[in-house]
Amino acid sequence: MRHFYRSIYRHRLTDRSAWKERAVIWIAAAVTGLVVVLFSRLTEYAIRFFSTTVHQYGWFPLLICPAAGVSIVWLTRKYFPGAEGSGIPQVIAALREETSSEQIGLFVSLRIAFGKILLGIAGLAAGFSIGREGPSVQVGASVMHAFRRFLPTYSQRYTKHLILAGGAAGIAAAFNTPLAGIVFAIEELGKRFEEKTNGVLISAIVLAGLISISFQGNYIYFGRLAVSDVTYRILWPALVCALICGLAGGLFSQMLVKGAQPGKDWLGRQRRAHPYRWAGFCGLMVALLGMVTSGASFGSGYLFTQGALEGNWSMPWFYAPVKFAATVFSFLSGMPGGIFAPCLAIGVGIGVDVHNLFAATNALSIYALCMAGFLAAVTQAPLTSFIIVMEMIDGHEMVISLMAVAMLASLISRLFGMPLYSALADLQLTRCEVKPVLPPANEQ
Repeated sequence: MRHFYRSIYRHRLTDRSAWKERAVIWIAAAVTGLVVVLFSRLTEYAIRFFSTTVHQYGWFPLLICPAAGVSIVWLTRKYFPGAEGSGIPQVIAALREETSSEQIGLFVSLRIAFGKILLGIAGLAAGFSIGREGPSVQVGASVMHAFRRFLPTYSQRYTKHLILAGGAAGIAAAFNTPLAGIVFAIEELGKRFEEKTNGVLISAIVLAGLISISFQGNYIYFGRLAVSDVTYRILWPALVCALICGLAGGLFSQMLVKGAQPGKDWLGRQRRAHPYRWAGFCGLMVALLGMVTSGASFGSGYLFTQGALEGNWSMPWFYAPVKFAATVFSFLSGMPGGIFAPCLAIGVGIGVDVHNLFAATNALSIYALCMAGFLAAVTQAPLTSFIIVMEMIDGHEMVISLMAVAMLASLISRLFGMPLYSALADLQLTRCEVKPVLPPANEQ
């Protein structure tokens, strides 16, 4: 009995302050889930608006994409600095040890979250190749961080844990995959979990996912897809998928990193001197690329990816490179928007081309392998990538093959440079006059 009471005391089960802390974190997680669900619904309306308008007026993209690119980038730079891009690098920057409490507001805040949602929806309504999943990380982190003021005094020093949980909760709610949210927190945002982040904050991540499920139903992101029994015959297709996705993903990642850096070449100088002209040019390129694919490369790519996975839409062989280019231009324009969904679409496009080499292999299996492989190569976060794909297609029969392709593609991608989000986070710290802490020379 003495051990029982001692355990209660150790876990602060009778401490009112501890229960207040838990209540604040759980309420924050619930609000985060609701906000991400709202964001998801609004992006669906935006995509539907663009598709309907383009169907009626084929010339619409040539007008709206450049104009929207200029307007969104102007609004971002003027009123919502820090909201540009996917938002994941900002969250990583906010979690860095060298970022002080006063500097966190440069990366996560309710103002940034509002701009992220508003301008992200505008970008999708204009047809840009962006996603909502990455921005949901920054939105979730911003919402959770805003609740720090309600924590007990002794908990104030753990406010970065709220950012970590909020970012992971954003992924969990965006994909309806709580497990992926937890792994994402460990692998990409936190790199390590401290003892104090293990209990209540993991429950917050799960709670945000459950809130999403409550409002959107217990759906699988791309539906329940029938994956045939995976045998040893998938070995060669899996190796080819890993090789192609690793090379393509590594190239894609470094193009984004190099493009985001303040370059000293002619293009870099022009972008710095004329950011709005550059945004208009990017919008024009997105419009032209979309018209090449009869509108398939516009938007996040979710509907076309789902159609290809269900066998209801046949992707042309050039879909992957066109979507690749459209996503690069969309990201480098400087507007808010993520790359998760476009990367999954590019992965399916690569899978369509690879399947032509292995026609005897189940097409859906190859599509899933390429989705996991390309996403892992771009992010260099293989665990998160294969778990997201596995949960999104209900593909538990492919656990080993998905994991192997994601790991191998990520290793190949590392030949091109450091992980995308870490490199972009360093740029965020530099621009905001926060000096990144470099590892010792023997660890570089």
